[in-house]
Amino acid sequence: MSLESLKVDLSGQNAIVTGASQGLGRHMAIALAAAGARVALVARNETKLQETAAMIAEVGGQCEVMAGDVSQKQAVESVVDKVADEWGQLDIMVNNAGITRDTLMPVMTDEQWDDVINVNLRGAFLFSRAASVKMMKKRSGRIINISSVSGLIGNAGQTNYSASKAGLIGMTRSLAKELAKRKVTCNCVAPGFIESEMSGKLGDAILAEVKKSIPAKRIGHPDDVSACVLFLASPAAGYITGQTLTVDGGMTA
Repeated sequence: MSLESLKVDLSGQNAIVTGASQGLGRHMAIALAAAGARVALVARNETKLQETAAMIAEVGGQCEVMAGDVSQKQAVESVVDKVADEWGQLDIMVNNAGITRDTLMPVMTDEQWDDVINVNLRGAFLFSRAASVKMMKKRSGRIINISSVSGLIGNAGQTNYSASKAGLIGMTRSLAKELAKRKVTCNCVAPGFIESEMSGKLGDAILAEVKKSIPAKRIGHPDDVSACVLFLASPAAGYITGQTLTVDGGMTA
């Protein structure tokens, strides 16, 4: 598919995208900027964020690199305050930052558990809390959390990752109920198997087996996920909140 087929005008809106240095986060940030939003790019790797910024410039978009650790309260609040106060308002919050530390539960270390929960779940909590305060005051806003099908069905070797992504879904549902009366929506997108540098390293044989397990018989493209984020960020999704939109080609059907 092509994002050109989805016409969303986000001109005059400000967005924050975490994990914007690569992968889906980079793709979503570019899509939001191409739709007219000014985007704050957040991740720890400033060099890679600058690469994302260059790509946004190529499509005529506006952005600013704001490197930082999403699990640190002070860094998070600094980004949210800058966007809301210096840019004028915060309209769209995309919590995408995520890491993996895969291993089986019996040999998983405390650090492997804590690292994943701190980035994937605590980071989203910190940004959602700070963003919700700003959005409630102006009585509008979109919070979009990027979960995973692993949070719905689990995955061996990923108890930490699956727990963090399931936690995002529960947090989204609860926060949606808290914010709805202030006209702020909160939704999840749960991608399945999506084309990426990581999936490309699996090799043709493994990818062929993966495709067999997907009813759509193809690996998802980043556009499939970015289109959902654009829709949920748009005025058209104003009456949709507390939902998890699964983008997996029918894997979890």
